[in-house]
Parts: sequence; structure tokens; C-alpha cells
Amino acid sequence: MEVILIQDVDNLGAANEVVKVRNGYARNFLIPRKIAVEANPGNLKQREEKEKIARKKEEKMLAEINSVVAKLNESPLKIGAKTGTSGKIFGSVTSLQISRAIREQKGYEIDRKKISIVDEVKELGTYKAHIDFGNGKTADVDFEVVAE
Repeated sequence: MEVILIQDVDNLGAANEVVKVRNGYARNFLIPRKIAVEANPGNLKQREEKEKIARKKEEKMLAEINSVVAKLNESPLKIGAKTGTSGKIFGSVTSLQISRAIREQKGYEIDRKKISIVDEVKELGTYKAHIDFGNGKTADVDFEVVAE
């Protein structure tokens, strides 16, 4: 019997996937627990519509991410830090400071947990930060540490 999985099932398949299982397993376990539905023409058509909507949503999100990346790469972010006489900064620059700088200078809200700094920042200069947008979409952003 063919069924459409509603949610991920270990050793069977992912959500919205059509799989072939034994009749008893489908009737007695998957369908009563609302883990799967029978793969009839109506349910298959619903599955196709859900996939179309998901693809459109993914394309829209990808376009939005690309516009954010383009805006972030226009010019490097400027992050102020207190420094000593030799140019070394007190403390270090964190992902929270980068997140705040993006919000204030570029107008986008990016969670600090998605930002990772490539090199340790202990002096004035230009550095890179890595932003993970999820679903394999990433971007590198330049930022400049300047004296306050």
C-alpha cells in the first residue's frame, strides 16, 4: 500500500514523501496515529499543491536573503571599541555587537546566534563574520573595528 507521510518517520521517509509499506502497518499504525494518509488521487493532488506553495515560499525567502546579503556587502560595518594606546582593544568584539551594528547601520534584524566571527578580534582593523541564514544559505560580512 502506498501512503503519504505527514511527518518524518525514522527508517521510512520524510514528510510529504510517498512510500510503499505493508497494508497492516499502514492501516494499524501509520493512519490511526495520523502519521500518514492513503495515497489516493485527492491526497496526491493536495501533496502537489503543498509542494508548489513550499517552493514559492522558498524562492521568496531566497530572494529576500539575496537582497539582505547585497545590502550587507555594500560597505563594511563600523563597530566602535575602546582601545589602549597601542591599538589593542579592551575585551573583544562579539556577535551581539555585530548584530546591533547590522540593525543600526543596515536596518536588518539578524539573530546573534546566526553570526560567527571568523578570526578573534583583539585589535583595530577589518575582519570577517559568517552569517548562517539556514537551509544552507550563508554569507560573509566585512566589519571594521574603529576606536571610539
